[in-house]
Amino acid sequence: RRGSSVPAMNLRQRCAGFRRGGLVGLAGLALLAVAGCRFSGDREPLPVLSELPEFALLERSGATLDKAALAGRPAIVDFIFTRCPASCPMLTARMKELEKRLPESSTARLLSISVDPEHDRPEVLARYAEGWQAGPRWLFATGERAAIWELVRQGFLLAVEATPEDTSSPILHSNRFALVDREGRMRATYQALEEDALDRILAGEPLGTRMILEEGVNA
Repeated sequence: RRGSSVPAMNLRQRCAGFRRGGLVGLAGLALLAVAGCRFSGDREPLPVLSELPEFALLERSGATLDKAALAGRPAIVDFIFTRCPASCPMLTARMKELEKRLPESSTARLLSISVDPEHDRPEVLARYAEGWQAGPRWLFATGERAAIWELVRQGFLLAVEATPEDTSSPILHSNRFALVDREGRMRATYQALEEDALDRILAGEPLGTRMILEEGVNA
């Protein structure tokens, strides 16, 4: 009827508008679905920062600790020396807190490697570990200086150097924790002295950390 009719152009415009709106809505839903698949469940893989080379260290128990001995379980690694008066006690305190907060179900190990191996022989590390009440999944290792420093620089891509002019702290080293997966690959590092560093590790940041820390739980 003439009074209720709608011009044909308006109908076409309205239909086109509905189609556009529907397409935009579907595109939005698709993006949300992709985002959900990408970010839910902490399944985004971390990059491989480096493949650790073969190495042979001595654990505080006197047992050999090499790459094969660490295989099959993830690890959080730091670098210290027992007569360090500055950052090392703070690093070890953060590692101790991490030891307390790691779930019992986690197979992850903690590993503190001395960058002052001439002084930090296994018996020295054993006393140091005892003083911090370190449990069995927290390892302390020493070895030969050249080999350890090469491992730090070439394997972990971190800094270490002698500072003989500083008699109170003759070695300068990184304050980072390194995340190593069960295949001996470094996947992330954390500035350990930042206030939220442990929260980020345990919360699975960056994406993929939790998946690596939980590797081997059911293996």
